[in-house]
Amino acid sequence: MKTVLHKANTRGHASHGWLNSYHTFSFANYYNPERMQFGVLRVINDDSVAGGKGFGTHPHENMEIISIPLEGELEHKDSMGNIARIKAGDIQLMSAGTGVYHSEYNKNHDQEVKFLQIWIIPNKQAVEPRYHQISIADISKQNQLNQILSPSASDQGVWIHQDAWFSLGEFNDTTTCSYQLHSKDNGVYAFVIEGNAMLGNQELQARDGMGVWETSAIEIKAEKGSKILLMEVPMKQ
Repeated sequence: MKTVLHKANTRGHASHGWLNSYHTFSFANYYNPERMQFGVLRVINDDSVAGGKGFGTHPHENMEIISIPLEGELEHKDSMGNIARIKAGDIQLMSAGTGVYHSEYNKNHDQEVKFLQIWIIPNKQAVEPRYHQISIADISKQNQLNQILSPSASDQGVWIHQDAWFSLGEFNDTTTCSYQLHSKDNGVYAFVIEGNAMLGNQELQARDGMGVWETSAIEIKAEKGSKILLMEVPMKQ
């Protein structure tokens, strides 16, 4: 088994006044040649958007873009004609494919929006752009890992153009659980959103990330009050 540890205080940081962003991997003006990606997991941005501010209309292509709001609410608009609001407890997926323009805006003037923005390199290029949004709360149970993303449209959660699986766990009791990987060619990147956890013998605190590969399973001990996101992805493009 191989591992890589990214402590929260080692992440890249950008402050734009209206946007405060922490980058697990190289992004925009943050460049670290040793932290480009984990397999096909290219971006984990931990973003806070000030009240009444947001991301203006901008393009993407050939990327699977996942947003997971943690606090507050964002208004989404895109060139596919979608207008939606995503809030804490939701997951949003946008397959950029051949190209899409979108904006994300915090219409609440007295509350920040905090969300995770995650990019996955797809296994298919130039697909038709697609938007999907669901409530995680509708498919989740406490004190266990709940699948929220997969490669299959018929499976639980949103689906993407990649052999990837995301699971999210919220723990109101100290809980030990095991995660079985779907493929020997995959790795798992664990990101602690809240609280504390042990991944094997490694202690992780809030906003720490740890990648594990060349293993068939991982063991996690989540402390009471923890929230943990697991992202299983192929290690090769």
